[in-house]
Amino acid sequence: MSDPEKKTPEAQFDPDHRFVTSYFISPSALAVIRILIAIYTLVTNLYVLIRLGVRSHEADQFLPYFTNLSYVGQCAYFWAAGVQTIFYVRNDGSGYPLQSWPKVLRYLHRVLFSTTTTYPILVTIVFWILLADASTFATPYSAWANLSRHALNTVFALFEIGLTNGGPLVWIDIVPCVVCLGAYLGVAYITHATQGYYTYSFLDPVKEGKLLAGYIIGIAAGECIIFAIVLGATTLRSRLVNRNKEA
Repeated sequence: MSDPEKKTPEAQFDPDHRFVTSYFISPSALAVIRILIAIYTLVTNLYVLIRLGVRSHEADQFLPYFTNLSYVGQCAYFWAAGVQTIFYVRNDGSGYPLQSWPKVLRYLHRVLFSTTTTYPILVTIVFWILLADASTFATPYSAWANLSRHALNTVFALFEIGLTNGGPLVWIDIVPCVVCLGAYLGVAYITHATQGYYTYSFLDPVKEGKLLAGYIIGIAAGECIIFAIVLGATTLRSRLVNRNKEA
C-alpha cells in the first residue's frame, strides 16, 4: 500500500514553481523574455565564434576563455528556463517537465541558476577592473561584443535575481561554483601548454610572480562574496514577496 504522506518528485522539487514564475510579470511574459535573452546570447556566441574562425582562423580560442564559457552557460540557462516556463504556461500553471525529471537534472538546473546569477557579475568586475583597455571600444564590433559579454551578462543575471521568483540560492551550491572556477585554472594552463598563450595575462606566473596567487585567491574570494550577496538578495526578495502575498 502506498504511503499517502509520501511526496511525489513534483511536490519535492520547486512546489511553488519559483523557477518558472515572477512576482513582477506573468509567466507568459517571463517565458518570452527568457527566450529572447536565450536567442540574443546564442546569436552573440555564434557570431563571435564564427568571426574568430573565418576572419582570424582562431575558433579554437573561443572556449578557453572563462568569459565565453560563462556566457555559454548563461545561454544554456535561459534556453532551459525559457522552455520550462513555456511548458508551465501550456500546463495552465499546474507544473513543468523538470519537476518530474531525474533528480540529477533538477540539481544541475539549480546549480546552473547559481552560476548564471554569480559568474556574470564576477566576469564583469574582473574585466572592467583588470582587462579593459583602449581596444575595448576600438571598433563597433569590439564595443558590441564587450558590452554583450561584460555588461549585458550582468543585466541578464540581475533580471533573474531581482525580477523572478527563482531561488533563493542554497549555501551548499557555493561548492560547485568555486570548484568550477578552480577547474578553469586547469583549462587556462592546459591552453598555455598546448597553444602557447595565456587566456588572461594575470595568469602568467613569470609576469605576475607572487601576485598570481593573490589574483587566484582574490577571484575565488570574489565569487564567494558575490554568491553571499546574491543569496542574501534572493532570500530577501523571496521573503518580501511571500509577505506581500500574505498581506
